[in-house]
Amino acid sequence: MASDKVTTYEGDAITISYDRGLCMHAGECGRSQGELFVGKREPWCQPDAVPADQAAAVVERCPSGALQYTRKDGSGEAPAAANTAHVSSHGPTYLRGDITVVGPDGARTKRTRMALCRCGATKNPPYCDNSHHAAKFIDVGAVGETGEPLTATGGELVVSPCLDGPNEVTGNLTVHAGTGREAYHATQCWLCRCGQSKNKPFCDGSHRAAGFTAPGS
Repeated sequence: MASDKVTTYEGDAITISYDRGLCMHAGECGRSQGELFVGKREPWCQPDAVPADQAAAVVERCPSGALQYTRKDGSGEAPAAANTAHVSSHGPTYLRGDITVVGPDGARTKRTRMALCRCGATKNPPYCDNSHHAAKFIDVGAVGETGEPLTATGGELVVSPCLDGPNEVTGNLTVHAGTGREAYHATQCWLCRCGQSKNKPFCDGSHRAAGFTAPGS
């Protein structure tokens, strides 16, 4: 489940929220130009430090979805036109698009950006919490399969974690390898989250032999 450790920063034109439970410290915010985010400053985030359009653009760089925004006119981030997955080197799978995550209680959470754990060690499944570093997870993100051509690239993408198994992903999806190559297309696939598959990023049933346990939807 996602964390409820959310801090809200109110500005004149835009409000930014930060969920510490989802943050992976990718650095996209802190290294952005301007003074929207400044480390060790109090408060760390000052929404009025840059124009609202610039603030929104910086927030949308956050790969985990820990940062979100709402404009004072009521508008927010629109999902990317195409649903994509980037299998990062030695790290999570980054999803972008019109994402719905189904929780263990059946609750459906809408997201536009998220990082799916694939090392099997996260304390916050199905989200990445950087446990791959301590777990010494090694996989460069190569993708050997190509899948079938898509007739559309957008629409709802549903992530349904299977009990003690992979993440079932249903909807139009384009998967990019760790090198950035557009590698695989599908309308349904099962992404490994135990870290043991020999066919990463896809499940090959290795979670059973590994005794992997994690909540399902």
